[in-house]
Amino acid sequence: MPIYITALNPTDAVTVGLLPAAHRLGLESVLLTNQVDDHLKAYENGPAPIAVIDTDVRDAGAVAARVHSLVARFGRPDALLSNSDHLQTATALAAELLGLPGKSWQAALRCKNKFLTRRTLAEAGLDVVTSVEIGPRDDPASIDIPFPAVVKPREGVASEDASLVADHAELVATVGEIRGRKPGLTLVAEEYLAGPLRTYETLGDGTSLHHFGSWRTTLGPPPRFTEDRLEWDPVLPAPVTAHLRAQLDALGVGFGACHTEFVADGDRARIIEVNYRLIGDTMDLITSELLGVDLFAELIKLHLGGTLGELPDPATIARHGRVDYVMADRAGTLVDAPAALVEQVGEVRIGHRPLREIGVTAPLHGTNRDYLAAVHGIGPDVATVDTAVDGFLADHKWVIA
Repeated sequence: MPIYITALNPTDAVTVGLLPAAHRLGLESVLLTNQVDDHLKAYENGPAPIAVIDTDVRDAGAVAARVHSLVARFGRPDALLSNSDHLQTATALAAELLGLPGKSWQAALRCKNKFLTRRTLAEAGLDVVTSVEIGPRDDPASIDIPFPAVVKPREGVASEDASLVADHAELVATVGEIRGRKPGLTLVAEEYLAGPLRTYETLGDGTSLHHFGSWRTTLGPPPRFTEDRLEWDPVLPAPVTAHLRAQLDALGVGFGACHTEFVADGDRARIIEVNYRLIGDTMDLITSELLGVDLFAELIKLHLGGTLGELPDPATIARHGRVDYVMADRAGTLVDAPAALVEQVGEVRIGHRPLREIGVTAPLHGTNRDYLAAVHGIGPDVATVDTAVDGFLADHKWVIA
């Protein structure tokens, strides 16, 4: 009997993560997607599901009905899961309809909808962040919010259309620019939370929640919030961890993978957003390598109904990791770039993963859509890793014409 995976466009989390992990566990996979042709192309040279099925994956009822209709072909499902940020609620609700282990769809929705996230935490008495919803017909000039503020999609992800605004004039202009490209989109304007950005990575089985790592994030220049670099930094102050746990409990987070971004303010953790899935942009693969743990296999086991296995305490890992994203600095065509590689440079394992193919022409987005490649190093300490990664970046060029 197979596991079912829902997906939108092909991502490394599926093609390099979930599908190979299912194969290693001896499981067959069926992929449900609304982008069949793109997925079939993505699996031409790697592990492939036994079937790619056209499905309205944003509709929980359509997903559950499709799985029921496929039982005669593939047998009853063992699990249904997704690593897409946009599909967590629908997939969780479909899993519930099918009687399969899964996340609370209410928790998935509270995390995805940034306005609901703020309201939930405020009503629980855990943190109050000024947040105003801006519907498609709302007048942004009438919004009362402290500045600087952040404007972003209510259900956004990956810094897409997120922008820092200094005053009402910039807020109105930013809302107008986004509406010009994406009419009908609901936005939020939020109080800007200053401070070093950190991540909090967890896996849970519904009873136990395990913190398996944290990264310190360096952002590009404002007004955008594009991540330029992440550095392994797994030890958090106990009061900050306790505050994080209380907030995740209030949201209902406790099953499967969760990636939380926050800034520390004294003993408080001020959450930026909660993405109820594994960390993205190849960081899931890199974190697995750093820990020596197959995170994708562990995730699948949880969705099969298993309990949380023995996972390492990230504070005891005698390794350091750093990830740099090579960014496009202009619109144009990528005409030259190094090939994908993994190599040992002294004590450091260096990896280069292209994120845009040579010959692709693209505009400048100001988001992670501008990533050309991810370069990472894993080694014994900070200085050794920094030297190796800096050396690789200096020795290679990514050229946009």
